[in-house]
Amino acid sequence: MTLTASPSLAARQLQQLRSGFEQLARQQLAPAALGQQARAATALLQALPARYGEVLLNLLDRLESSALFTEESCSFSQKDLTDNLLLWADKAQAQLDKS
Repeated sequence: MTLTASPSLAARQLQQLRSGFEQLARQQLAPAALGQQARAATALLQALPARYGEVLLNLLDRLESSALFTEESCSFSQKDLTDNLLLWADKAQAQLDKS
């Protein structure tokens, strides 16, 4: 028997992540803190198909790597990664709405 995540908890975690993505875009949150927050959103990740978790973790890995460099000197643009995280949140919301 597998435990399913509470839909309301998953939705709340998605909203918290979206807020974190927006704070990151305004440079009010460090990439490492956002990564910790996202990895702790287990109810959300359980409520979504596995590929959503894979994509999110890949984006977070690149974001955390880009934070080691100044501005855009890294091969990963922090702005593009933040935009992709916000797009991920939109698609995750659509997926939750289907469930």
